[in-house]
Amino acid sequence: MSDNQSRTGQCNCGAVQFRTQGPVREVVACHCSQCRRQSGLYFAATNVADDRIEIEGGDNITWYQASDAARRGFCKICGSALFWKHRDDAFISVLAGSFDKPSGLKMTKHIFCADKGDFYEIADGLPQYDKGSPDLLVAEE
Repeated sequence: MSDNQSRTGQCNCGAVQFRTQGPVREVVACHCSQCRRQSGLYFAATNVADDRIEIEGGDNITWYQASDAARRGFCKICGSALFWKHRDDAFISVLAGSFDKPSGLKMTKHIFCADKGDFYEIADGLPQYDKGSPDLLVAEE
């Protein structure tokens, strides 16, 4: 997909819709306890520059301040987890499952594997990091 790729997505009920324009990061699976508790498994998210996403229905997003460094956005109507935003980053993480198909996205690594649930294995052969990986801005728990 080209750097000018446009992607769309939405929450489960459609009250929050978004469009990204241009490059997005590869998908990263986060197994930290916050992601597990919010989703029931793990977060798989990409990210996009703040100025490359348009959000419709933003008044339907509830932002939860998950730590001093980051907040999580979800639809206040259907509860769909949609976004993760670090206070010091000009990018917003978007949950990969909220994109319409075909997304052209690809998962490339797992982070916070030391905190993963005890009921599943990570067996896809992708790199695994006990905490964050060197090239990612994360919020330590």
